[in-house]
Amino acid sequence: MKPRVRFAPSPTGPLHIGGVRTALYNYLFAKKNGGTMILRIEDTDQQRFVPGAEAYIIEAFQWLGIEFDEGVHVGGKFGPYKQSERKHIYKQYVDLLIEKGNAYFAFDTAEELEKKRKEAESEKRNFQYDVHTRHQMCNSLTLSPEEVEQKISSGAPYVIRFKHQEDQEIEVNDLIRGKVTIHSGLLDDKVLFKSDGMPTYHLANIVDDHLMEITHVIRGEEWLPSAPLHVELYRAFGWQAPQFAHLPLLLKPEGNGKLSKRDGDRLGFPVFPLRWEDPQTSEISSGYRESGYLPEAVVNMLALLGWNPGTTQEIMTMNELIQLFSIEKISKSGAKFDLEKAKWFNHQYLQLMPTDELAKQFLPILSDHNIQISTEKVIKVVEMVKDRIYFANELWDHSSYFFTRPDHYDEQVIKKRWKEDTAVRLSEIKSLLNDLKPFDKTIAHDKTMEYIQTHELNTGQIMNCLRLSIVGAAKGPDLFDIIDFLGISEVSKRIDIAIQNIHI
Repeated sequence: MKPRVRFAPSPTGPLHIGGVRTALYNYLFAKKNGGTMILRIEDTDQQRFVPGAEAYIIEAFQWLGIEFDEGVHVGGKFGPYKQSERKHIYKQYVDLLIEKGNAYFAFDTAEELEKKRKEAESEKRNFQYDVHTRHQMCNSLTLSPEEVEQKISSGAPYVIRFKHQEDQEIEVNDLIRGKVTIHSGLLDDKVLFKSDGMPTYHLANIVDDHLMEITHVIRGEEWLPSAPLHVELYRAFGWQAPQFAHLPLLLKPEGNGKLSKRDGDRLGFPVFPLRWEDPQTSEISSGYRESGYLPEAVVNMLALLGWNPGTTQEIMTMNELIQLFSIEKISKSGAKFDLEKAKWFNHQYLQLMPTDELAKQFLPILSDHNIQISTEKVIKVVEMVKDRIYFANELWDHSSYFFTRPDHYDEQVIKKRWKEDTAVRLSEIKSLLNDLKPFDKTIAHDKTMEYIQTHELNTGQIMNCLRLSIVGAAKGPDLFDIIDFLGISEVSKRIDIAIQNIHI
């Protein structure tokens, strides 16, 4: 049977890049094995629902190029793919668990539960609703059938809890971590269903995965503690459980704990794929797209945070990732987020981008600076500076001198390089360059070097000052490529302006 996998986020806010990585691994696994990828929205917790979050999730995946075969936005024969629209399905399954003795009604009030917690705290222990405590509580295990019926018919609030079997070893076979075993006495009887008619994640997740014929559940490590309950739920229903794979955490750059939005705010990088504006607080969080990252770079970077193909290759297209991917090569340990590496990936993909395509992204930036210039010239500039940038929005900072004369000069370069005779030397080089008819950048370079050697000058000092007068700083591509682009007339004016304005 070909694999069927799902990514099932809750619409409670923007999509974290850790969630994006989980979806990516599901996608790579499905495509590698000719399977199906599903997007299911798990919105059973209506109190945490955030308007716009679902649309954000869909848009993020469209930008990243992660495509779904079935889902809330594309349909499919196993729909609906939104849990709030499947509300009518879950009651029959929780009733089945009640019938089989695998679940029970619990009528404990919030005040009663809090009292139990405080009693436990005073005795320096943790309270848990489990095999040890459930017979001391107000539930259908301690009440008579008549009392239970009376409470339900009178409208008393209740929840339905799963009933773990006593003294049982529960095994979870994980494709990444191997066999994980836990004793049932350590597990709490999780709530499966609430009296408002909505299931909790645990019940809805299991029922939906079964009905949608999910074969592999590939999810974050944070769900590993819930895996024994899920295995037991499958067993209670008499269903075949899917195979589980719990992915390692995406860690802070320092490595101590899960990567959070606060880490991004603190260190100045996005933790969400797209920009997000909180509809309740109007707080804005940056996104990879708006920060100038290319989707291919983000996908490539995330794929290698916790998985390695076993080769030294780092730059991989989506198709290459699909061909190389295997769950067996996913690490058990967490992966530290590395901002510099993320930028490196974006730099690599920018270099692979056709120059004319990158130039199109630069045109609106030039327009914002009131620069009107032919596309052909913009392409030439981009070709000269693209190897220096990590993001398209850095093009102006690295090339503004091609379009406007410098309005200031790097003080450090002046202090280090500008000498008493520099103005005279630059004037003579300017005359030398003006005498070249027609101008040729290779000959111009050779003539300038010949002048420096003939006058026994310091090459670094003269060339840096020549660059300073034209660019305003000691930066940029080949100086004679710059001169060739600007034209000798413009270069001569810039040299004259520098001589007039630079004093030591």
